[in-house]
Amino acid sequence: MLHLEAGGLVIDWTQMTTYNTIMALAAGAGLITLVYFGRALATQKDIHLESWSLAFAAPGLILFITGMHMTLTWPFAKYFPFDNIIFGEPSFGFGVILLIAAFYLWKRSRTITESGDPAAYLAKVSRPLSLLVFGLGLCLIAIAFAGIIFQLFAAPPEEPISGAFAEYPMIEATFMSGLFALVGVGALLFPFASRGFKTGAAFTKTQWVMAIVWGLSGLGFFLFGALNFFTHIGLIVNTMG
Repeated sequence: MLHLEAGGLVIDWTQMTTYNTIMALAAGAGLITLVYFGRALATQKDIHLESWSLAFAAPGLILFITGMHMTLTWPFAKYFPFDNIIFGEPSFGFGVILLIAAFYLWKRSRTITESGDPAAYLAKVSRPLSLLVFGLGLCLIAIAFAGIIFQLFAAPPEEPISGAFAEYPMIEATFMSGLFALVGVGALLFPFASRGFKTGAAFTKTQWVMAIVWGLSGLGFFLFGALNFFTHIGLIVNTMG
């Protein structure tokens, strides 16, 4: 599947399925949307919840379908089965959470709004889900450590832009592992950030930290996913033989 010829690296792309481009973009959009939703809940009593349910459903559906497929197809990429664990399983879990949130907001929008404090209402509803979110945070921290220890994520020199750092695999390993770690830290803080979350109340320190790490990591995944629509196409073109 992977071999070197006189012209450089050649990849059999029938054995190297990949679409973490759209997955990264959707994951980034989902994280950024969560941050903006939290801000809107804290500042607006008359928040329009149906529009937010759509904002969660779109990336959630992408992550649910692609993540489930990548999780259940073993190995997804013949010689990179760890992609199933690194990209497939977290995306699947995040997609499920986003879809559940979208469905609940759509069905209970009037009840939530009429409660008088949408932020406190949803914080109370979300607490039982905190265990899964916390668990996913632990998984993401573990992936971050694996990325550093095993120097994963490095691009071959044939890939445009990212391939410029092929001789220094720790650069991309550190960057990508850092993104996973930031999302993981936010997920670990989620059970604590939901406490004291009220409409009209200022963010607590924990809520601010969670918003910052999810906002930064979301932006990182969003931009990196968009960039990969160019770099991955270039890699395919350069390695088709």
